[in-house]
Amino acid sequence: MIEILPAPDHVAAVRMEGRLTADDYDKLIALIEAKLADHPIIHVYADTIPFDDIAPEALAKDFAYSFSKITQWPRFRRAAVVTDKGWMRMLLRATAPFVPTLESRAFGPGEQAEALTWISAAPDKA
Repeated sequence: MIEILPAPDHVAAVRMEGRLTADDYDKLIALIEAKLADHPIIHVYADTIPFDDIAPEALAKDFAYSFSKITQWPRFRRAAVVTDKGWMRMLLRATAPFVPTLESRAFGPGEQAEALTWISAAPDKA
């Protein structure tokens, strides 16, 4: 399940809980597209503490959507992920060189407020 969280207008903020389905991912894509339509630069926040698993169809949508946005990757400037999963931290570090305009940070359990403060900073100009 994906829950859209309150955040500044330039921030796409979600909590991922349980198993992420293709329908959940459609909701996430719609949120991101709405933010991109209104802002030249956006930030993304994901609280993944209650996240367990991702359905193969959702993973396929994630890859397809990410690559469809490759020319727009510079519009994504910050990503904050709240996680208790080592593999997510490793994934953030591994992908950093491929999106040099994106500053990403992992936050631990109980650091949601700190992550939201960091992600809420005004974006750099395009």
